[in-house]
Amino acid sequence: MSVAGRPETGLARAARPVLDRVQGDLRGSPIALLLADGGARVLDIRYGDVPFGREVAALGVAPGVRLGEADVGTNAVGTPLETRESLLLRGPEHPMPAFHGFTCYGHPIIHPVTRRVAGVLDLAAPLGRDDRLAPPLVRHLVAEIEQRLRSGAPDVQRRLLAAFQAAARRRDRRVVVLGHGLVLATQPALDLLDPADHAALRACAEQGRGTERLTLASGRVVRLGCTPVEGTDGALVDITIEPARHRPGPGRGAGWPLLIVGELGGGRTTEALAAAGAGAVTLDAAEIERAGEKRWTADAVRLLGTGGPPLVVENVQLLSGPAAAMLAARLRGAPRNVVLTSTSAPAPPVAIAVRCGERRELRPLRRRRHEIPLLAQKMLGEEAPRARLTAGALSVLAAQPWPGNLAELRQVIRAVAAKRSAGDVLPADLPASHRAPAPPDSPFRQAEREVIVTAIEAAGGNKAEAARALGVSRSTLYNRMKALRIP
Repeated sequence: MSVAGRPETGLARAARPVLDRVQGDLRGSPIALLLADGGARVLDIRYGDVPFGREVAALGVAPGVRLGEADVGTNAVGTPLETRESLLLRGPEHPMPAFHGFTCYGHPIIHPVTRRVAGVLDLAAPLGRDDRLAPPLVRHLVAEIEQRLRSGAPDVQRRLLAAFQAAARRRDRRVVVLGHGLVLATQPALDLLDPADHAALRACAEQGRGTERLTLASGRVVRLGCTPVEGTDGALVDITIEPARHRPGPGRGAGWPLLIVGELGGGRTTEALAAAGAGAVTLDAAEIERAGEKRWTADAVRLLGTGGPPLVVENVQLLSGPAAAMLAARLRGAPRNVVLTSTSAPAPPVAIAVRCGERRELRPLRRRRHEIPLLAQKMLGEEAPRARLTAGALSVLAAQPWPGNLAELRQVIRAVAAKRSAGDVLPADLPASHRAPAPPDSPFRQAEREVIVTAIEAAGGNKAEAARALGVSRSTLYNRMKALRIP
């Protein structure tokens, strides 16, 4: 039983003959074999016994259904995808009561070329049945599937090569094809790119179809057009150099007052100071707790009422209603340029937002992965000028979720510099928390992460308050934070 109406994936194609054979061997046994892809979507289910198959189907387990940890909690499909390790669950060890009548053993399928988790093979049987043979049987079947994936790799690589040859007919075209352990690039592309740029291209390709603007290590600005190569997990990246543009200096091209909004650690202060220019005066609403609102408000009134260098007002989301109203009333008539910063959640006070001439939204780091290699290399150059991140280390960094944005990246780079002040930085030199390639998130997990991070920010970091706002217990919130790698 496979997914209807969908093209057969490389994993399903490799596993089909193996599952066909073993289904005959299991005939009459109350056993189900379930094949899922790297996104925890069920591709195929084989039953040894029809009544047992109906019992499994009655739970809603069918091709096309997702069984990720975010969907049904710990299980023998979603959890091996996250941990890259096999898992045996017996009866009540399943968090979902519906699965308490089953023993399940899931083993990850590692693609032999890319070394990524291609999927999971899961064996399910009634609770109480002797399950000692389940692990060796599933491991044997997984080894067969991985061998078939290996033998099918040349066909995939031929597709990638054909896509590259078609794109490279114009000798001046800058194009790169990435996938399945293969990287192909035209000479103009090689002449343009540094090692840090290659990692950025891979991060862009892994995000799928679309275009991204990227500043290369050389300082040149390019536009990347990413197109998936049919029948493969690879992508073709077209590189177009953007014409040089005059960049306005500080204070030019901005609508005043200027409001800069972004997540914690997302570079709001850096952006604000760059927009304000040299000599800017800073006033931070976070100081109200220490200095008192009356004194802080008096300083704000004085600065907004006199001329002078640009004023940067940080963290306006922390202002009380009266303080926000006072600030808003004096913004438009201020005799100096004013830049304000705020988190996106809590949002900036409406009274302030409506009086700003321009609003800039800073994208979180996880939504601009293609910029991470260059940022990381630049930060390392500041911390340890004689050290260099290898392409492998840059790829691992680009794959991380970065809930702490630029501030978290800076902390990681400082830890790297403290460990290795010179020479090549390998993936093994990264902190353990950021060493393993992050598994690809499903849209559901991405949305769940956004909801939880926003709730915690809105609660000022108070986890108990965030749990109440989300309508869950504190233990549930902590479990989901751990699963989603939210610090």
